[in-house]
This record gives sequence, C-alpha cells and structure tokens, in this order.
Amino acid sequence: MSGDKNPSSFTIGNTAQEKGLDYVPECYVVSPSKSSSSGTEKARIPTIVMSRLRMNGNKRSIAIEELSEACRHRGFFQVVNHGISQSILDEALAVAFSFFDLPSEEKLKFYLKNGADKVQFWRVFLKHYAHPLDAWIDSWPHNPPQYREKMGKYCAQIRNVALELMGMVIESLGISPNRLTPQIDRGMQVMAVNCYPPCPKPEMPLGLPPHSDYTCLTIILQSSTGLEILDTDDGNWKMVPELHGVLQVHIGDHFEVMSNGVYKSVVHRATLNSEKTRVSIASLHSLGMDDKMETANELIDERNPKRYKESSFKDFLDFLANNDIADGKHLKFKNIKNFYGFL
Repeated sequence: MSGDKNPSSFTIGNTAQEKGLDYVPECYVVSPSKSSSSGTEKARIPTIVMSRLRMNGNKRSIAIEELSEACRHRGFFQVVNHGISQSILDEALAVAFSFFDLPSEEKLKFYLKNGADKVQFWRVFLKHYAHPLDAWIDSWPHNPPQYREKMGKYCAQIRNVALELMGMVIESLGISPNRLTPQIDRGMQVMAVNCYPPCPKPEMPLGLPPHSDYTCLTIILQSSTGLEILDTDDGNWKMVPELHGVLQVHIGDHFEVMSNGVYKSVVHRATLNSEKTRVSIASLHSLGMDDKMETANELIDERNPKRYKESSFKDFLDFLANNDIADGKHLKFKNIKNFYGFL
C-alpha cells in the first residue's frame, strides 16, 4: 500500500503495531534469512540456584563453578530462588500491561522518538532510569496510578539481585568480587519496558533485531515466550521458554570485555506471535555513563593478550549515533569488531 515502504509513515502513536493493521507494511519486513522461524527449538538454559550461591563451603564452590560454565559457554542463564516474591513479579508485569493499554495521547508523553531506520520493528516501549530510584521515579508515568509503586518495588529488588550476581560473576573469574564495587554502586540501571502486540504475519517482521547488550548484566522478566538466543554451537536460533517466577539473565558486553573474551555476551532477538500481546521488562545494569570498562589485568598474559579497548557507556552511545543498527546485522558484531576493536 502507499507509504508502506517509508518508515516515516509510521510515527510514534501511529505505528502499524499500535493501529492493529491486518497486514505487515513493507518497511517492517526483514529478509527471509533474518526473519523469525516457526517451530523454533527450545534453548537449553542453565539454571542457577541463587540460594546455593549464598551458602558457604563446598556447595557454594560448586554453584560458582556452574555459574562460570554458564557464562563461558552460553552467556545466558536463568535464576531461581532469587528471593523476589511472585506477587512483585506479577504486579510489575500487570502495571506494564496497563500502561500500554492507556490511550495513545497518554503514552506519547513517555515514548522515545523513533529514528528513520530503514527497517521498523513490531514493538512499542518505554525506557526510564531506575537508580538511584528516588532521583528518577518522579519522571516515570503517573498512569496507571500504581505504576510507580509497583514498578518501583520491582526495580529496587531486581537491582539487589543484579548486584549480587555481578559480584559472583566477577568472583567466578578468579577475581576479587569487590573489584568493581565502587563503579557498580554508582552505575546505571535502565529499565526497558517492551510491548509486542499481536502481528498478522509474525514470521515477516521482528520485535527486536539480533543484538547483544552494552551492559554488565541484563535481567529479563517476560509474560510469555518470544525471546530467542543465538546458539553458538550450531548457529541456530533457540526459543527461551517462559517459566513462572524465573528470571532470565544475559551476560553483557561489559563482562565480555572485562573477562578478555572468556565470558561471552549473548546475541538475542525478540520474535512475535499472532495471538496475544507479549510484555517483557528488561533491567539493564552497567557502569556509570563516563566510567570505562577495561579488561582485568589478571586475565592478560603472553598466551592471552588484551583483546578489547576500554570504553564507557557514553562512548557507546556516540558510536550508535553514527551507525545504523536496524539493517538486520548483529549489533554484537559491530560492538566487538568495530567499536571495541581487537588490539
């Protein structure tokens, strides 16, 4: 149809996914080699039991080794016994759904502006900072009325889990878990609240393109399946199952750099379905805007020379401003090869 090739035809509040079109406009269609596939195989996700990481002695040592294996071979794991009540998880998802059910004029106050990307993605989303919570919460949506209270409780507790996990990931590398404590304490927590409406042809567009996260850790809470990770063993996409009360954890680019490539950030994407709306809440944890992540000296020697240059989150934002990430290529490839560079 006229205008379907032009991304500027679908402005915020007037996108194809928000309008509920019964077809997929051409500017949303990705190439067949990069589109979502039906019947995707389920990913085998390592399970980390946080209560075991909190123990002492041999049981904790075994749990730390399991965490190391997950970071080394998958860059992705799921966490159980994390200590966040199911009611807090459910209420965070509920207020997210309620926000996206608001009239467009109310949501537009908080949506970010889309750039003129060549390819559009079947997603609407809200982003806001969450640490320190009292400095940012007044800038969050005040509708629905319980959004700040319910999402705020979730953000505070998920940050505690993230801090604990980040220390354990560092420890699993054989490095002091307190190595980055000051930088992490003053670091950023960014919340990406994503909504993926039903799509009439879910195999044609994507909710989000393949990418890795420029974070230390990203923790995902999802309402239903749709998250896929790239299996580096066979090069195929695998669906992450939705398990009640489970948190999905991504190793981000920061930890790949710090580990000198021992741990790998995971490439992932968001796929769609034709039946129901999916919501995911991503809590992204990184160093401060100007704090530079660099490779740990303990992991550099003659056999393992330094592979990445140091960089800050601000450096990365400057890089994104000058590079199109919506062309279907892996953002991770651009991060590692073009942004960090091999030294």
